[in-house]
Formats: sequence, structure tokens, C-alpha cells
Amino acid sequence: MGTIKCIGILTSGGDAPGMNAAIRAVTRSAIYNGFRVKGIYRGYEGLITGEIKEFQTQNVSNIIQQGGTILKTARSKEFETPEGRKKAFETMQKEGIDALVVIGGDGSLTGARIFGEEFNIPCVGLPGTIDNDLFGTDTTIGYDTAMNTIIECVDKIRDTATSHDRLFFVEVMGRDAGFLALNSAIASGAEAAIIPEDRTDADQLEEFINRGFRKTKKSSIVIVAESPKDGGAMHYAERVKNEYPQYDVRVTILGHIQRGGRPSAHDRILASRLGCAAIEALMEGQRNVMIGIQNDKIVYVPFTKAVKNDKPIDRSLIRVLDELSI
Repeated sequence: MGTIKCIGILTSGGDAPGMNAAIRAVTRSAIYNGFRVKGIYRGYEGLITGEIKEFQTQNVSNIIQQGGTILKTARSKEFETPEGRKKAFETMQKEGIDALVVIGGDGSLTGARIFGEEFNIPCVGLPGTIDNDLFGTDTTIGYDTAMNTIIECVDKIRDTATSHDRLFFVEVMGRDAGFLALNSAIASGAEAAIIPEDRTDADQLEEFINRGFRKTKKSSIVIVAESPKDGGAMHYAERVKNEYPQYDVRVTILGHIQRGGRPSAHDRILASRLGCAAIEALMEGQRNVMIGIQNDKIVYVPFTKAVKNDKPIDRSLIRVLDELSI
């Protein structure tokens, strides 16, 4: 691969608030540094089908405050095949794109790693996922906004929970990571969080019922991380109905509301910093790295580490929640 003249940007996988701020930062930083920029629509799918448009600085005006992604996103089955990736590479050649900036979660960055290695393309990733589950970065684009959305919802649920003396299970996103559940439980004053990282321990529901639902507490809120492994909030609500029929139980599944909304100041600043750093990384000759942030400093994390290593949850936070929910 020769010198980089044109950089392609795409967003892939689940959308996250702040992706637009990242698109804006990558575009403007690239133009500022003398590169051409092309926006690729609908993720890797658009790279295969050629849904590509040259971006000028005005293409990203007035988007920093918008949720979602102006480049759209899609999950591409075809890109998972060698034939699909070959088509994507041919499109890049035809469009004169020399390097890729991919904004997304672990699936998106895995795709970028394989693609970059197969065709010797400089690929740089930005961690865009509300789950905060990418290794090597303290926080991901969209996580802070999603957390604030959850807290707003839980505050409202608490109003009705206390009016009716009810036990509420609130299911939040996060797939197999409990960052959203645990931290939103602390921030909203919930009584407990049921998270995947704690499932190897004692029965979390039994512990909570025995410890947390005392006579002095007429209502309780438990935040549950969605998990295909155990059925999430509905599973725990069913158990309470069967094992502790004296409690009036309700379930709220927050669902896709957590993905939407205007990005918080934190997510806009994070996305802007990471976007500028992506261009800097390409200028330094970096490839197959995710741009992360650790202790408020920009870091380069190899894709293999970012995706394959499990990001550990800070277990001291579980103790904080336990102590504060008495």
C-alpha cells in the first residue's frame, strides 16, 4: 500500500449516540491534514455495494448533536465471507480509498482486522458501542449517553414503584457485559444489579431477597443485564412470582430507547478526541489498531486485544452497591 490520499469512514453494528460526532471529527481532521474523505453508507454492506459519497466539511455540519449515525449502519452477512470481502476491496480500489476508519463494536472491529490483514489495508477502529465492553479503553462512544437515559427512566419507574409497594425488575442492554447495569444501579439508587460477571457466585436473586427486601423497604428496583443465557428480567420476575408470591412484581424492558437520544457532552468530547486521533494514527503508519482512552490519554490498542480480551468489571463497584442499598 502506498501513501494514503483518501480515507473511507463507516459505522457498523449497533448504533450508539456520539457516532455522528466521531464521523464529523474524522472527516474534518482528515480534510485539515490534506486527505480526501469518503463516507461509506450502511457499514460493510455499503462497501460491498458501493454506497459511497465524497465528503466535504459541510457534509458533517450540524450533526454533532444528533443521535444515531448519518452514515446508517447494517450487519453484513456477505462481508463475513471471503467473496464478500473481495467485493468490498474491489469497491475500495475503484473509489480510490486507501485506508479505512471503522466506528463500531467488537463485531465491526473483528471485520476490520480480518479485512485489513487479508488485503493489506490500513484500518483504524473507534470504539462505538453503548455496552462499554471493548478491552483497552476506559469508556466507549455512546456508553455515557445510554447510562443517562437509563437513569432517567429508572427515576420515573421509582415514582410508581413507591406509590404501589412494588418490586421492579428493569432490564438494560449490555449483552454479556454488566457495565451499564451495575453503574446505572449505583447512579439510580437501585437495590441490586444482576450482572453476567457475577453469575458464577451465589444465587444473586436469593441473596437480594434475603438481604435487600426488608420490611422497611416497601419498593425495590433491581437492574438486570439482558442476557440470552438466562432470559433476563422476565426470568427473575417469574422466579419471584413462584418462590416469593408475597411480592407484587413488575418488569420493564428498556430496549432500544437506550440507543437513542442526543449524545451527552462526555460522548461528544470523547468521539471528537478519538476521531482526531484516528487520523493521527494513520499518519503515523498505524494499522489494525483501535483508538482508546485510558486515564484520559489516547492509546492505540491492537484489534486482537480489543476484541479477544474480556474487559474486567471493577468488582469494588459491586461492594459499593451492596453497602449503599441497605
